[in-house]
Amino acid sequence: MDNLTHSLVGAVLGQAGLKKKTGLAMPALIIGANLPDVDAACFFWLEGTEHLGFRRGITHGPPAMVLLPLILAGLLWAFDWWQTKRGKRPEGRLPVHFGWLYALSFIGCLSHPALDWLNVYGVRFLEPFSSQWFYGDTLFIIDVWLWALLIASLWWSLRREKKAGNWTKPARIGIAAMLAYIGVNSLISFAYLPSGPRHPVTISSPVPLAFWNREVVYGSNGSYLIDNVPVGECDLAPAFAARSRDSQLDAFLFWSRAPFAVRADDGSVILYDARFYDPRARGRFSVALPDVKCEELDSD
Repeated sequence: MDNLTHSLVGAVLGQAGLKKKTGLAMPALIIGANLPDVDAACFFWLEGTEHLGFRRGITHGPPAMVLLPLILAGLLWAFDWWQTKRGKRPEGRLPVHFGWLYALSFIGCLSHPALDWLNVYGVRFLEPFSSQWFYGDTLFIIDVWLWALLIASLWWSLRREKKAGNWTKPARIGIAAMLAYIGVNSLISFAYLPSGPRHPVTISSPVPLAFWNREVVYGSNGSYLIDNVPVGECDLAPAFAARSRDSQLDAFLFWSRAPFAVRADDGSVILYDARFYDPRARGRFSVALPDVKCEELDSD
């Protein structure tokens, strides 16, 4: 999910009562909820589609879920110590308890891959022990309805807190409503799955804004239907054969869930993924293979 959603979830968890466990609890929850996205730094050293095969992996796996909260808790504890030493520690801040800082940083970090799993991009929960992708196919990566729900519950909670009312209840209602919204969307995705024979790849993909609609992708071996519109012109075998010689291609195929190839104007191949197919916007979710000639896909 996007970082605003991650941040809002961390903030609502804090307003649900967790922020009273220790000083600097809210930074632990909000920063922790975003911390696995430190892998975005890969854009500084990876090119083209190589980032697709790196993101949502090592920083979202079990070792990172242990180490990242530990680093964050240590930094926050050190920050509190530094402010205290300089006499600039805010008087209203609760005492800092390292154990609670770690626990809240852990909760924040753990919420991140759980939310990332909900869209069609996927996440590698078990990296580095396994590179298997897991997909929830439940929410679009940017869900404005979820934003509205979380912002409303956060505003309600903060308003109650300012008036010395029961400020944890609105946040807890917001968390319950978020879970219900996710559950409803999961049922919608399931309802859109095609009936009849099972296909090797079947994806019920949420669309922007209209959470009640889905784009359905199904097929196999480079031949797919996207909302019953066929895509895929070229045999994938030559592309797979060239994989060891091209890091961009290797990263794309590692990440891809429903790869297919189309013929370029010069007869070469362009690879796409049916989850993110837009023939007008080449680049981020496609890879051109100028040295691979298109061989007609076997219709069988």
